Amino acid sequence: MEQAHSLLLNEDACSQLGEDQRAEFVFEWLRFLKKLLPTIDRVDLKQNQKRLVEQLTAVMMASPGASTRSLLAHCLAHLYWMGDSFTSTLTVDRCNDIIRSKDDSPSFLPTRLAAVACLGAMYEQLGRLLINSFKETMANLLKALKSAESQGRYEIMLCIEKLLKGLGVSAAPCHRDVYKAARACLTDRSTAVRCAAAKCLLELQREAVFLWSTELENVASLCFRAFEGSNYDVRIAVSKLLGTLMASALEPKQAIAAPRAGSRRSCLEEVMELLASGFLRGGAGFLRAGGDMLKGASSVSRDVRVGVTQACVVCMCTLRGPWLEANFSSLLPLLLELVSHPRATQSPADAICHRHCVSFILRASVGGLLGEKAQIAAAREICLVIKEQKKAIDAALCEGNVEMRVSSMDVASSQHVLVCSLMELASILQALCSTAAPLLHDSTTGILDTVISVLLHPSASARLAAAWCLRCVAVAVPAQAAVSLDRCSERLAALKSCPEAVAGYSAAIAALLGAVQHCPLGIPHDKSKVVVGLAEDLLRSAAQNSRISIQRAHGGWLLLSALTTLGPTVMENHLARMLLLWRCAFPQSVKELEGELRRGDAFTWQVTLEGRSGALCAMKNLVVYCRDLLSDEVISRLLPILSCSVALLTQLPSLVKSYGHQIKHSFTVFRLRVYEILALLPPNSYEVSLGTLVKQLLMDLTGTESAACAELNLLPPLCHSQDLALLGPALHDTDQRYIEEQLHGDSVGGGSLEYDPFTICEKGQVVPAPLPPPAALIAAAVRLFAVVFPHLAVQQRSQALEQFCECVRQLKGARQQAVHISVSAAFCCTLKCMALGCEALGPEEVHKPGLALLMGALESPNPLLRCAAAEGLARLAQAINDPSFTVSLSLMSFDKLKAARDVVMRTGHALALGALYRYLGGISSPQHLSSCVGVLFTLSQDSTSPEVQTWALHSLSMVVDLAGPLYHSHVEASLSLVLRLLLTTPHTHAEVQRSLGRCLNALITSLGPDLQGEGAGVCALRTSCLLGCAVMQDSPDCLVQALAIGCLQQLHMFSARHVNLAGLVPSLCGMLLEYSVLVNLCSSFLSLRRAVVACLRQLAQREAVEVSEHAVTLVKELPRRDYSQLDVTIKEVGLEGALFSLLDRESDLRLRLDIQETLGHMMSSAAACALAHWIKLCKDVLSASSDSAGATLVETNQEEDVDRCDDSSAFRAKHEPSGPFHSLRWSTRVFAVECVCRLAVQCESGDPAHFDMALAQEQRLHGSADFLVLHLGELVRMAFMAATDHSEQLRLAGLEMLLVIIRKFASVPEPEFPGHVILEQYQANVGAALRPAFSADAPPDVTAKACQVCSAWIASGVVCDFRDLRRVHQLLASSLLKVQAGRDVSTSLYNESTFTMETLAVLKAWAEVYIVAVQGTVRQESPAGWQEEEPGGAGEPAGVGLLHLVQGDLPTLSRLWLAALQDHALLTLPPHYASQLPTSGGSFYTAETTVPVRQHYCGAWAPILHATALWLKSTEFVMVEEGPANLSRPVTPTSMGHSTALARIKSPEDISTERLHLILGITVEFLCSPHSQNQMENITSCLHALQALLDVPWPRSKVGNDQALSVEILSVLHRLIVTREAPAVQQAVLELVRQVVYAAQEHVREKRHSAEVDDGAAEKETVPEFGEGHDTGGLVPGKSLVFAALELCLCTLVRKLPQLSPQLAGSPTGQKGLVCTFSDIDCRLVTSALGILSELPSICSPEGSVSVLPTVLYLLLGVIRELVQGSAGANTGALVSSALQALRTVLSSPMSRAEKSRAAWADLLRSALATLLQCWDSDHGVDEVILLTALTVFLLCASPEVTTVEPLQSRCIGKFHACLESKDPTVLSRSYQLLASVFQGPAAVAGPFIRALGSGLVALLQQVEKSRPQSATELQAALDGVRAMEALVVAAEETHRAPLVAVLLHILISFLLDENTLSSAPAASRSLHEYALQNLMRLGPQYSSVFRALMTSAPHLKARLEAAIKGNQESISTKATQPQVSSKNAPSIQLKTNFL
Repeated sequence: MEQAHSLLLNEDACSQLGEDQRAEFVFEWLRFLKKLLPTIDRVDLKQNQKRLVEQLTAVMMASPGASTRSLLAHCLAHLYWMGDSFTSTLTVDRCNDIIRSKDDSPSFLPTRLAAVACLGAMYEQLGRLLINSFKETMANLLKALKSAESQGRYEIMLCIEKLLKGLGVSAAPCHRDVYKAARACLTDRSTAVRCAAAKCLLELQREAVFLWSTELENVASLCFRAFEGSNYDVRIAVSKLLGTLMASALEPKQAIAAPRAGSRRSCLEEVMELLASGFLRGGAGFLRAGGDMLKGASSVSRDVRVGVTQACVVCMCTLRGPWLEANFSSLLPLLLELVSHPRATQSPADAICHRHCVSFILRASVGGLLGEKAQIAAAREICLVIKEQKKAIDAALCEGNVEMRVSSMDVASSQHVLVCSLMELASILQALCSTAAPLLHDSTTGILDTVISVLLHPSASARLAAAWCLRCVAVAVPAQAAVSLDRCSERLAALKSCPEAVAGYSAAIAALLGAVQHCPLGIPHDKSKVVVGLAEDLLRSAAQNSRISIQRAHGGWLLLSALTTLGPTVMENHLARMLLLWRCAFPQSVKELEGELRRGDAFTWQVTLEGRSGALCAMKNLVVYCRDLLSDEVISRLLPILSCSVALLTQLPSLVKSYGHQIKHSFTVFRLRVYEILALLPPNSYEVSLGTLVKQLLMDLTGTESAACAELNLLPPLCHSQDLALLGPALHDTDQRYIEEQLHGDSVGGGSLEYDPFTICEKGQVVPAPLPPPAALIAAAVRLFAVVFPHLAVQQRSQALEQFCECVRQLKGARQQAVHISVSAAFCCTLKCMALGCEALGPEEVHKPGLALLMGALESPNPLLRCAAAEGLARLAQAINDPSFTVSLSLMSFDKLKAARDVVMRTGHALALGALYRYLGGISSPQHLSSCVGVLFTLSQDSTSPEVQTWALHSLSMVVDLAGPLYHSHVEASLSLVLRLLLTTPHTHAEVQRSLGRCLNALITSLGPDLQGEGAGVCALRTSCLLGCAVMQDSPDCLVQALAIGCLQQLHMFSARHVNLAGLVPSLCGMLLEYSVLVNLCSSFLSLRRAVVACLRQLAQREAVEVSEHAVTLVKELPRRDYSQLDVTIKEVGLEGALFSLLDRESDLRLRLDIQETLGHMMSSAAACALAHWIKLCKDVLSASSDSAGATLVETNQEEDVDRCDDSSAFRAKHEPSGPFHSLRWSTRVFAVECVCRLAVQCESGDPAHFDMALAQEQRLHGSADFLVLHLGELVRMAFMAATDHSEQLRLAGLEMLLVIIRKFASVPEPEFPGHVILEQYQANVGAALRPAFSADAPPDVTAKACQVCSAWIASGVVCDFRDLRRVHQLLASSLLKVQAGRDVSTSLYNESTFTMETLAVLKAWAEVYIVAVQGTVRQESPAGWQEEEPGGAGEPAGVGLLHLVQGDLPTLSRLWLAALQDHALLTLPPHYASQLPTSGGSFYTAETTVPVRQHYCGAWAPILHATALWLKSTEFVMVEEGPANLSRPVTPTSMGHSTALARIKSPEDISTERLHLILGITVEFLCSPHSQNQMENITSCLHALQALLDVPWPRSKVGNDQALSVEILSVLHRLIVTREAPAVQQAVLELVRQVVYAAQEHVREKRHSAEVDDGAAEKETVPEFGEGHDTGGLVPGKSLVFAALELCLCTLVRKLPQLSPQLAGSPTGQKGLVCTFSDIDCRLVTSALGILSELPSICSPEGSVSVLPTVLYLLLGVIRELVQGSAGANTGALVSSALQALRTVLSSPMSRAEKSRAAWADLLRSALATLLQCWDSDHGVDEVILLTALTVFLLCASPEVTTVEPLQSRCIGKFHACLESKDPTVLSRSYQLLASVFQGPAAVAGPFIRALGSGLVALLQQVEKSRPQSATELQAALDGVRAMEALVVAAEETHRAPLVAVLLHILISFLLDENTLSSAPAASRSLHEYALQNLMRLGPQYSSVFRALMTSAPHLKARLEAAIKGNQESISTKATQPQVSSKNAPSIQLKTNFL
């Protein structure tokens, strides 16, 4: 294919190829030429133009395919446009000659079609350059049109369209001729020709004014005729034409310069009258329409009505939203007239169809074109219409004369108008959501009153529509749910005697109860009791008045059915009453049932059946919504009812015969309800009635009513989703599906709410559309048959299937088709259920009739039934799971395909071949695969039957998928086939191209990652795939384009670098924006939009930046008209903005999710480099509201009064322009706010400058980088705007954004004002954003979120000023007052759980504020620690001022906190303790809300627990007499002393103990299994709370006294430290362990002291034996505190130093020699563990201490060993000190001196000392200083009997001796210091060291004179040596002290320097000289006799000393006199000289 990439066609290469390859080669050359022509140099082009034209003409003459000729025409036209156009007329003449040719052979047809296409493209591109030949060409085309076949007519119409587009107004002379030709084509038998004619006329109307003026009526009639018998594509094309013409008539695009007669602008009434004529009469003439009316028949097909509906939508979309907004009041009555006309309501099905059509028009226009403000205005207009209609009906009903009352015709017309109006009003309110609240509160409009008034309408459909509207009101504004429920309940109770009132208000209450499922805030629980009371009252009184018996029975059961939707929490309280009501509604035995049958009349049975139907429906809802309540007991009580119901089924046919059709409807509904409930229950529960039930099911499925159910209601769910694609766009998800479904319902029509009022309470946002009862009955019978069939015996199964087959054989015609559909659906559904349940079908006697049934369906003329049958065969093969049976099925299909020639059989069996192995794991036989491929290849090439091609290719795509890698051998042939068919299939056969697209997609998937290869074969396959995608992209069919995009998406996934994004992305954006962003919300191509967005989402995941860049090129390539607005939008906001706009307009959930994900990927990838763009984009989206509340920010540059800081100033502020977006919906703006929050989170992991203003400003100066902190003002503004909006959802999003801003920027300093943070300037804005959320009418969830933000704002430390702090504090104070007032002050609008949510949010916020206040006070008391923790912070965050604010509310808060903790403790009890829960609920929840409130407590308890512990710490558990807090409910007996009455009963000690146990219980329970969402925060809160408690003596004593409690706490902490790696958690755990051990120490110390006092024992050796271990010394795991603490310490130490564990010592983790650097936190953790270890012996008995000592010593010495070997890194100074201190603590323990343990301790300590000495023998280098220090600790702290034994003492002396010989001055210095300590130790220890090391010490000091110190370290060593010598002197005995003093004096004198040497000596030597002189001056007087003797005996020493003293005195005098001389004689400038 590379040879095709040249300007001229490589004819040599082309000639060597085969025919198929040549076609591909030419197509690839034309694709390349198309890209090359716009960029090539014109000179080169003109030089090659002649040859190029010849080659293109040769291609035209070579019979090109449809795709090739489109490319050919494009290239030829652009060649003349870019090059020399003089010869273009010759090409035009050549094309005309081809068209005029008399050759009618099929082989010449492609050439003629290519000539037509070339003419169109040339005229479109060159336009008026070809004006001279225009008339001739047009005449030639019109002449050819008369004799052309369908393809020719199609191409000629498209050619004429292009001619008109290119010539514009110059084509005016031929407009009439074109119009005449197009009229005929618009009603052509070929649907493709109709579409082309519609496009041609659409282009013609741009310049031909007469089309939408004088000829408007004729064109409309023509379009009406075109709609008849049309398909989906025709309706779309013709409706676009008709709608555009109507729009042009109303708003002409160009003024009529010289108006001719009749050329005038039409008014809206005329246009709507014209559309109404087609809608009601089908566009027929007056006489014919009048005749039809007189005959009582309607000749209007549903195709026409649906087409007119779509045309009306196109008209309004073309006129745009502003026009609709201005004319809606005029348009609405005209639209509603369409459903009020008598011709529109001749049958219920027609009436429903018409209502759907009008509702579609209203929804597409109001919902799609109007902004929120305009929708509110439209709602007011609709409300006026409802009022007028209701007023008219009321006036007619109130007339005195009964004969003159309103006629049924008037009621019918009124009801349909009301239904349409109310449904649209409901849709508007539901879309507006909470922004509709002002509309509902507007008393002038009175929407609620108006809607409720319709509940009394005589028509059931109007009443149900009003009820549904009320439901939507409750969903939109949840506060209205309880209000409306009360209102309707009161009216129902007052008007029980009015049948309309009973029916209307019961439906309204049911609808409102159904709305609660969509209202998270719910309704008060007592409303359910009211509803149950009303229902019981209605049911009891049903028999009192026969006139309203049916209504009361129906209404009562409807209320109970709706009540079950509230869930098991509500229903468990009413279940017993429900069971009683069911029991009363049914006979209790078959005998009673037989007695019923013998009495009663038609009306009685009607009432009975209606009541029992309602009871069964309530039962069904109980099973659906409250399955948890279906215990075995409940089911056993329901089964007799169901048995009687099944028995009644068999008797009712005789009653129908007896009483006629009066009870037929009731009988049908009763059967439906029985089937529905039985299908939900396990069949084994009613197996006694199975036989009777199956007979009834067979009768229903094969009876006369089976015709009532349309195929589209049964078969699509049973077909595979892939197979439904064979049926065209009709069954696809389209924008018009709502009305397109009306075409496929046959006589049934669409569903409607009045068919089953019980569905009004079902879950869903869309109005239910239940089928008519007969149709619903068949569907229910199908489902029930599938449920019970697996439970039948084999004989019953075969009999049922044989009866199905026999019935189908006996019937004929339409009846046979209907029964065949029903029984096939039943069997297919059965197979599906059995496959899901893994159940066997049975033996051959069951297989055979089942197979016969499916084979008959497979050969049915109904394509949908064939699809279902193919799926059924696949399920049958799965159920039987026998390879031989599967092979026999495939062979049967092979045989049929070989013999059959009819389309039906070939398509059915072709599909069966592909579907057969769908559920068998795929195709595994190469032979079978080859056979399938051969057969399907043959069928795919049958060009005489496009339908066979379509089905065969679809089957081939399934075979490719099922074969997997096995298909690789057929891939090349398959790709060749697909490409050949793509190039040759006409565009008129789009269904074939769709199957080809699916086949290509399957082939790409089969190749998979192999497409990345670079081999010749792989490259050829990849090129073929890309070529196929290109062919499909050029298709005019949008579904084919969608498949092409899917193929490219697959290619991009497997081989991304071979997909050209530069071409793909602009084409994707062009498709997407053309069909959605502008006016075509009524576009039919939802599938295309889905495919485009899905592809963009995938591309944005990997190349988001490239996608954005390539999308910009779309602006340059847009067509030159109709898209100017789009051009501006893309230039301003890019693809991201266009996607936001599309998101706002789309209603498809899947598409919206894809758009949001695409935007998310683009933002994640491009946010760093385009931060400002994204922030501005989100801000523009957020601001794009016509009535945005947050227009401006509150000024903060000056102090304002509280009243001026409210949000009202924002409303009065000047509104700014909203940017490029206009009137976006609240959901889009919420998503924009979420995007900003996501941006902030992304920036957190990026550059630190995003949250550092100084750094950001600095980097901004040196580059173009952008940072989030620079946009902080805009972020705060956006959060403010969102938080003060009308929409509650947006307010919540705004508060969340505000919370994110506070958390991210609270600590960012303000560089211009040191000591301040950047957020300080926005204090007023934050306050104004929070204040509305604390208003009285704010929803609880908003207030709860605001409390969270409020506490975060106070805790952040931003607010420093006390007055500002008080303002925010007042918000929380107001919420606290609300909590104290309780939920019973006023009637609640929401469920009681919302009060719990709000209360806990308030208490949590106060708790967080109190925690911050206490921490701030602690930090102020220790400023050094505060500064170390948060450098550069915002100053003191709260401090004393904040604590002072909170202090006043603490008495109240503490009681509320304790009450909340008690509630939480009760709610976390296991289920088997449920009986212990208070029957009336807790302090803040009721018994009914136990389940929903648990989540609220789980989110709030931890901060409350921490705050409570801090409060208890501050009071030290001292009870303060305060008044009781005003809780929300009476204090329960379990409220822990919260009331003064109970305080008198319980002592303060008991109350404090309960509080302590409450906090400990909650903490321990949570820490045992942390499962909360915010578990790390909760764990931290628990640990801090325990720390606060154990800081207080009283709870510490409680814990210390209870060893079991202490052990449990330590066990939980051990589990926590093992499972949590967070350093803060581990540090807190160890601190808690230390506190627990300290508590135990205090306890043991206290007991020992008491025992000593009692016994009078003062000697330390007689310490009483208290502590763990007792007499035996045993430490029991699980009961020992010491053992638990040891476990924790061991866990910590082994984690940080794995070498301590013998098991890990040889592992890679614990291998010695590995150095792991300790961080500061690691050092702190090990330090804490060592400190705990050292204290453990002190809480043991003497025997217990002996047990624990080996472990303690092992760990301590192990840590020291690792430290001396350097395993912990270099930064371990503090750790070394802590280890030595721990060792000192252990060695000095009193247990080492206790009488019972002294000997054992001595032995163990000797062993430890020996171990320590062995550390010197390590192969690795050791730190001698640390070892010597540890040795010194042993010598000084251990008893002499440990250290004085041999050989330990000698070894110790040897270690000191070795260190004294060290050449390292640092080691020597430290050795001298430690030796001095030893000399000062006990005499028994010091004596041997003095004797052994004294002489060596003297020798070392004497050497100093010879090698004087040259550095500071050497000096320090010498000084430390002197000090050691002094210590030796002091420690010596008196008899030996004098000689030692003499030696010391001699050494000191030797350090002195003479006068000459002193001046030139190093600084260290001079310092030594001075030190020696000072010591001599000190020691001389001290030891005067020795000093004099020495001076006398050594004159040279005396002379040396005197010289040193004299020199020192001279130096002192010089220093004293020098400053005076200098200041007197020296000039001032001398200072500078001296300085230099």
